[in-house]
Amino acid sequence: MAYRRINQPKLSDVIVKELEKMVLEGSLKPGQKLPPERELAVQFEVSRPSLREAIQKLEAKGVLTRRQGGGTYVKQQLWNSLSDPLVELLANNPESQYDLLEFRHATEGMMAYYAALRGTDADHASMRRKVQIIKEVQGNHEEESKAIVDFYGSVAEASHNVAMLHLVLSLAPLLRRNIAENLELLYRREGSSEVANTHREALVEAILKREPEKARQASNDHLAYIEEVTLEVRREDSRQQRSLRRMRNDLI
Repeated sequence: MAYRRINQPKLSDVIVKELEKMVLEGSLKPGQKLPPERELAVQFEVSRPSLREAIQKLEAKGVLTRRQGGGTYVKQQLWNSLSDPLVELLANNPESQYDLLEFRHATEGMMAYYAALRGTDADHASMRRKVQIIKEVQGNHEEESKAIVDFYGSVAEASHNVAMLHLVLSLAPLLRRNIAENLELLYRREGSSEVANTHREALVEAILKREPEKARQASNDHLAYIEEVTLEVRREDSRQQRSLRRMRNDLI
């Protein structure tokens, strides 16, 4: 009987696969700096030349980037698939904001569902921290929108679905803009921030109790409330503008 030779994988290729896995899982995030080469070689228990070769391969793939005298980073543009001009176009179109809310109904509800099924204790602790940060920065729309996107990122991580995680990462600029605009409208309705906090707490509670359907429903209830309030505030603005136009016409 003839036996085929078993080819051992090249060590640098093994390192490449491990680093790619860390990027996919979100252990290495966009723009994050890798540990120094010597430290990383010790952690992987490999030689520095093999590690250096792996990093060069990932640079060629566009996954990592080196900064002169500043170390090696996960490439920021890896997730920036939505360009700034597109973000501006969508942000300046009121109708697209509701399209995005519909999209969020589907994706965030699904993330919540799987987070309730698969989330670990570490995931749960991360979500609790992110919810607390939202409360601490409430009132500052820019910081609050960033904190809310970070919270949804933690829900995506808890879903343990890399496609969902990277969808959130790629949409982060658009989500932050959408959420900031929603916050401006929500804060014009007294008590709306407290209601939003209650919705998020119900979402986290359902995930912690591993109740996927309740988690999905909590997510949908939250987004339905946002849509209802923002629509009503916009209608009020429209009515006021019509009244002002009539007043100006009466004065002419």
